[in-house]
Amino acid sequence: MSSNIVWHEHHVTREERSTQKNQKPCVLWFTGLSGSGKSTVANAVESLLLEKQRHSYILDGDNVRHGLNKGLGFSDEDRVENIRRIGEVSKLFADAGLIVLTAFISPFKADRDLVRALLDDNEFIEIYVEAPLDVCEERDPKGLYKKARAGEIKNFTGIGSRYEEPESPELVVNTAKQSVEECAIQVVNFLQSKGFLA
Repeated sequence: MSSNIVWHEHHVTREERSTQKNQKPCVLWFTGLSGSGKSTVANAVESLLLEKQRHSYILDGDNVRHGLNKGLGFSDEDRVENIRRIGEVSKLFADAGLIVLTAFISPFKADRDLVRALLDDNEFIEIYVEAPLDVCEERDPKGLYKKARAGEIKNFTGIGSRYEEPESPELVVNTAKQSVEECAIQVVNFLQSKGFLA
């Protein structure tokens, strides 16, 4: 980093931005295999938060790769950079007082831990969207597993690249056993119980 770059302090604090929104900022980090239901559950959670007049924003893996991260591939190195950038953006959104929902496979524990370290204590909420590989492959909403099995996609998580399951996530939702609505309610109830929806 250049020695000529200096952090500029803002007049409005993150506490004031949070108070204005009547909530505590946090990052809901939905992680899981492709097809596990990360984006679907995140969207359902955001709808419930909107009903409660809370301020949130979803950062979705595919959507972010259309813009901010469109130059990145799917090698291990690019996956690391993808998550690093999302972590930094999530930190900015949390600083704005928002409840940030991220839906990324984010297969590596070290990368998720890196994002956790960027945020204040208890602001990073790791949500493991659990679904067995065979269930995700059966769903295959984007046809990616089929392509991976045919050798058309290299380094596909769960097939050609590993996924490291969270060891101690704040929350686990199981989309193979629960409905999307049940998973979303579970997440919102967690936020309520931890005081994020003040």
